[in-house]
Amino acid sequence: MKTIFKFLAITALVSAVSFANAQKSNQQGVSIGMDLQPILQIDMTAPEMINFVFDEKSKYYKGITHNAATVIKVTSTVKWDLYAVGRSTGKSPNGSTFWDQEESYKSTVNSVADIPLSLVELRQRQVNNGVTNSNALYPDYSQSFADPFRANGGNSLYVSPNGTPTPPNRTGKYIAGHSGISDDITNGYMPAGSYISDNGIGTNFEFVMDYRILPGFPAIFPNAFNADASVAENIVSSANANSVLVGGASGNGNSAHAEPGVYTMTVQYVLLEDQ
Repeated sequence: MKTIFKFLAITALVSAVSFANAQKSNQQGVSIGMDLQPILQIDMTAPEMINFVFDEKSKYYKGITHNAATVIKVTSTVKWDLYAVGRSTGKSPNGSTFWDQEESYKSTVNSVADIPLSLVELRQRQVNNGVTNSNALYPDYSQSFADPFRANGGNSLYVSPNGTPTPPNRTGKYIAGHSGISDDITNGYMPAGSYISDNGIGTNFEFVMDYRILPGFPAIFPNAFNADASVAENIVSSANANSVLVGGASGNGNSAHAEPGVYTMTVQYVLLEDQ
């Protein structure tokens, strides 16, 4: 019995030592870093070219409208503004604020090849919710197109004076957000978010754009105006020629008018971080 007792005691001691050794551990870690880069992204659906072909008198009189020709969807993790600006390559002798003339059909003494980019009219289906108390007469392009022959710059495309994509100032048009409101420049913006998580509302991050061009008779493009719609930029005003009735005949037949031909330009949409 004495021998057996000693054997059991030794067994218990070995078990205790094994249990103590099981408590040991060896640990290593892996560092994980995260870099959240700000996102400013436009997803745009539009045809490669939007063509306006004026080959009938009714088209000159009423203009041509392309509805829902462009759909813009925005995703941003920062405050943002969205605006449109007319651009060209500057083929016109008088600068980059005019259409590029690709082909001339007939040049006369009174025909003008310098066609202002601002003659393009935009209409957005969604109101700009990122601006209040704006200094701009038209803070966006949400108003309906004006009736033919009633000159109105409410939808006239913004064009920077030097032909660059410089954003409009406080009196210009934005699609969303703005350059500033009253004396507080920090409040004219759109909040971060995305059309993906907009719950199907689509009012803050998705914009449907219509286009119109109205030449008139003669073709002077009466709805071409500057950024704040205060100064006419139609053919007659740009050429400093004889005044004509908007959309009607001048009476003397010698007033400036657009030169028949093929012209191209670009409407550039700019998504900008509001700072």
